Amino acid sequence: MSSASAAADKAQDSTAFRVAARIGYVVLGLIHLLIGVVAVAVATGGAGGGENADQSGALQRVHDAPAGALLLWVVVLGLAALAVWQIAEAILERDPDAKKAWGHRAKFIGTAVAYLAIAGTALSIALGARSDSAESTQTLSARLLAVPAGVFLLVLVGLAVAAVGVAFVIRGITRAFTKHLSLPSGAAGRGIRTFGTVGYVAKGIAVGVAGVLFVVAALKNDPEAAGGIDAGLRSLAALPLGQVVLWLVGVGLVVYGLFCFARARYARM
Repeated sequence: MSSASAAADKAQDSTAFRVAARIGYVVLGLIHLLIGVVAVAVATGGAGGGENADQSGALQRVHDAPAGALLLWVVVLGLAALAVWQIAEAILERDPDAKKAWGHRAKFIGTAVAYLAIAGTALSIALGARSDSAESTQTLSARLLAVPAGVFLLVLVGLAVAAVGVAFVIRGITRAFTKHLSLPSGAAGRGIRTFGTVGYVAKGIAVGVAGVLFVVAALKNDPEAAGGIDAGLRSLAALPLGQVVLWLVGVGLVVYGLFCFARARYARM
């Protein structure tokens, strides 16, 4: 094989991989749209309020749709490609500030792990198993509480998850996400920035509340108090004006899903 032919094949493979990664962003958008719709249903007392407002609930709805099994395999491949992309970003990170570089690497690796976890849930559902994120979260909490210093470890987990939620909120408010996008000018670009701000803040609130529930579970020594994003969203409804807050967060997650669709088009890769 000539060097020109090898270069052409490499470029073709790179293009195919980028397309797969962009499909991953579309998948993320679909998942967050479904989570947001269920959250709004919970807030308004709609018929969909009995479903799980988390990744497993969203993926189960995909499975139950026409050609759902095939769509789940697309979800798995797209998210796996996104995870590999994030790992590559971590390896190629070249920030001259060593502390910032390691911070960026940690973010990329953490994001890759999150994508792989969702891909794993999609794979298990595609293979016929039913997955419940809340049950998995409670199982993890119970196992941590059963070991020495388990309460301390579960508090650390909760604080770490809450910190991720705060990071999402900050990223949305500061619009730091735009650094990784090649946005168009004019109204389209402004709209995408607005959707990103609203979406990141809403997702940060949902993730942050889930982290707080881990801490509550540790302090109460009750693993059932931890329940992931679904439990976090439903706990918002118990707050003063909770139905309104939950509705706003649900709509925000829908907006984040729409932002992910735009991200699939404009992400720098």
